[in-house]
Amino acid sequence: MEPIIDFENIYVSYGQYTALHGINLKIFPGENWVILGANGSGKSTLLKLFSNDLYPNASYTFQKKIFGKERWDIFELKKLLGIVTNDLQNKFEQRSPLATALDVVLSGYHSSLGIFKHHSFSGEEIKAAYQTMEFLNILQIKNKKVCEMSTGQLRRCIAGRSLIHNPHIFVLDEPTSGLDIKARTDFIKTIQKISKTKSIILITHDVSEIIPEISHAALMLNGTIYSSGKIDEVLTSGNLSRVFNANIKISRSDGKYFATCE
Repeated sequence: MEPIIDFENIYVSYGQYTALHGINLKIFPGENWVILGANGSGKSTLLKLFSNDLYPNASYTFQKKIFGKERWDIFELKKLLGIVTNDLQNKFEQRSPLATALDVVLSGYHSSLGIFKHHSFSGEEIKAAYQTMEFLNILQIKNKKVCEMSTGQLRRCIAGRSLIHNPHIFVLDEPTSGLDIKARTDFIKTIQKISKTKSIILITHDVSEIIPEISHAALMLNGTIYSSGKIDEVLTSGNLSRVFNANIKISRSDGKYFATCE
């Protein structure tokens, strides 16, 4: 079985600064992963490698394959990767406050921030948008504007935008950041629902976001992957203490993870 993500010895540099070094990671179809680490550990930079927004430092011998291919048209690749980020949500709030929930979801067809006059949609595409919104329980707000939405409602609309292409894998960066208790709970349930049909990559610093469906983990430390593999083997108190530079105890109950800092 060919990996979805196949990275070997990848370095990412900004001038003289090395943001990522020696990255080795393989993610196979059917696996659900969490990329866990402290703020500044390199998680967001790794995400940009997934989406081809960043490229490896060619001074090093490396392998970077996504869905078995080394070269991609970035727009074609993003149709296979459903990516949800806070940055994307912020852009909608700032640039398209009058876009409706339906507009946000449909904009996924054009990778745009809203709908513009030159955009057109077939009956099948509109039907798919409605089905996606129903799946995410946001069909009832289809005419609600971005400026009128709660953070949780817009987050689900952004998820719908990413799902509209029926991507092969769903990538979420700090998915519950900025959500209140109810919105957080609702969105985690949404992630669990999506994980029944898609492979998930969850990027976070918060173990409480890890859903029971996550099967594998990669821990990031100082721009590299400190440990990776099956989650029960990787997510240990010792590993977390090293990654977060604190005395951390990890426990699990009813499939959920809890961490305490002593």
